[in-house]
Amino acid sequence: MTIFSPAIERAIEALSSLPTIGRKSAQRLVFHLLRQPNEQVQHLADALVALKASVRYCSMCFTFTEQDPCTICTSPNREREILCVVEQPSDVFAIERTGEYRGLYHVLHGSLDPLRGVGVEQLKIEPLIERVRHGGIAEVIFALNPTVEGEVTTHYLTKALQPFGVRLTRIARGVPVGMDLEFADEATLSRALAGRSNVQ
Repeated sequence: MTIFSPAIERAIEALSSLPTIGRKSAQRLVFHLLRQPNEQVQHLADALVALKASVRYCSMCFTFTEQDPCTICTSPNREREILCVVEQPSDVFAIERTGEYRGLYHVLHGSLDPLRGVGVEQLKIEPLIERVRHGGIAEVIFALNPTVEGEVTTHYLTKALQPFGVRLTRIARGVPVGMDLEFADEATLSRALAGRSNVQ
């Protein structure tokens, strides 16, 4: 039996459904919000509603954007023959922070994980194959997380893209095994990109 009012309990449950937010953290956030002026809480609520209303997937690379195509895909300063494949939009932002990479991106929105029901159909794999098939891409860099699922996905994509004759590389192992790219520092990601190797 909960000791909180129904409204507080609903808010705690909603916040604890977010990644990395446990029930105790959600409870602290709810009590913090209750102590704030109404205008500040309304500002947060408005920002979340606007976020969902205005942000969508780029139709080319599938990162999050407010304009379609996104600013990276439409930039005349990008090297359009190089394509970096990542798992999540947050990985794009992590690599962009390094200031070292000037090519384009393709976001898969996950990695292959049959045990959790994540197959080729659930990811943006077919659009990637189509981008490479249509030409203009000389190199595909795999910058997937160094996990079992990331390795399985890299292996699958390597076999799928080899017939097109593009160079297939992967970022160097400067990224520790089991670490998500979004948490890697800029120097580590820079070294990993610079030290990329051919995919076997």
